[in-house]
Amino acid sequence: MSCLAAGRTAKAIRLFKRTLADCERTLGADHPYTFRSRNNLAMSYRAAGRTAEAIPLLERTLADCERVLRACHRDTLTSRNNLAMSYWAAGRTVEAILLLERSLADCERVLGAAHPTTKAARKDLAALTGEPEGTGK
Repeated sequence: MSCLAAGRTAKAIRLFKRTLADCERTLGADHPYTFRSRNNLAMSYRAAGRTAEAIPLLERTLADCERVLRACHRDTLTSRNNLAMSYWAAGRTVEAILLLERSLADCERVLGAAHPTTKAARKDLAALTGEPEGTGK
């Protein structure tokens, strides 16, 4: 992630591709670390402006997280939020808002209102809807 933070998206993509391949080979397709590696690669693509490549990876990650970890696992909630923001970046605002509304409701129920993942979902939803944070629908 430090490559991303430094703006070195091309290097981050190369490293995350290799990490994902290693995770798939050694841990298998259904391991939580494999899901995280795929998510990291997708977020690198999004940071590089390659949202069209990020979205299918995030859709697969979310589906796998929901299947293996279940809908309310923290990694699933994070995956759903990342996919929603990628939809938004791709101009798919309605889909993004629907995902974020679900994500926020699940985060509040499972993690609590003060959890960083919940706060991120609330902030992202407020940014997309133009409503102040905390007002909800």
